[in-house]
Amino acid sequence: MKLANSICYSLVFPSLLALAVLSVPPTVQAQQTWNASVGAESGDMGRQVLAFLPNEIWIHAGDSVTWTVVTDEPHTVTFLIANQIRNPFNVGCPGYSPNNSPFDGSACVSTPPMVNGETFTVIFPATGNFKLSCLFHENMQGTIHVLDLSQSLPHDQAFYDSQAKTDSKTMLRDMLRDMEDSGHGNQTGNAVTVGVGEVEATGGGTRTLSVVRFMQKKVTIHKGDTVEWTAGDVITPHTITFGVEPQDLFDPSANVTVDADGARHAVINSTSDSVHSGFIQAAPQDRIGLAQAPLGVTRFRVTFSKTGVYHYICALHDGLGMKGRVVVLP
Repeated sequence: MKLANSICYSLVFPSLLALAVLSVPPTVQAQQTWNASVGAESGDMGRQVLAFLPNEIWIHAGDSVTWTVVTDEPHTVTFLIANQIRNPFNVGCPGYSPNNSPFDGSACVSTPPMVNGETFTVIFPATGNFKLSCLFHENMQGTIHVLDLSQSLPHDQAFYDSQAKTDSKTMLRDMLRDMEDSGHGNQTGNAVTVGVGEVEATGGGTRTLSVVRFMQKKVTIHKGDTVEWTAGDVITPHTITFGVEPQDLFDPSANVTVDADGARHAVINSTSDSVHSGFIQAAPQDRIGLAQAPLGVTRFRVTFSKTGVYHYICALHDGLGMKGRVVVLP
């Protein structure tokens, strides 16, 4: 289990100290502070709303916004400058910014990975429309509209609190229906759907609904049979990991081969064997002007040659409860 059980967290902390040493910007005093939340989750952490709530806020120049993370899934609060290359979460701007940093579009501001209960405040000294991103989740965006003091604001804090609460409940309820439609918890032959997800858009940007669960959490087969896991999440990567978790979560373990149709495949001969699928996820969307994206690695197969009970996890989300088992009968 990795810290916060998300993407390559084994890479984060060795590099945080080196990356986080930045010069402290001049002190800027905010005239009004607005509040927003980052993410939402179900009580069992299986349903994750990968969103800024709300993801569109109107404020005055000189105001600040404080974001509070309310999930066990990690996030960043990141403002890139125009046309800046998006770095991985463990690189940041590069580097990370101190709390109460100003952002006016001229220099990147980003937090390190944040988890439940952590907060970060950004001050907006200049007018403009600024895009908010999470470096963990590429379809998690928001917009901050910074208006001149002479212009009236369309909403107050109470409106944003209500909107965040309503959106959170609606999206979590939608994911519960998705789980029911996918037959969560029910055995369906030798097939397992790995996560369920969808991306939705608002005027402020996109946000992702992600179910971090194996939809068929228990599968019963016979010796010599093969189980196939198929990615069902539109954007979030997952792994199928038996035994010891490797340091490199992205790539498959050395005992994994590739079938003719591109699916990864391993053979397990003992309940003590270690096998790791690497990232299983859909390919990114193609964009005009960019090279066509390669096919995603969306399937992983394991053939079981011995009887027994085989427990496995998603090495990215096991701390959120993403675990399953295969029962192999004679």
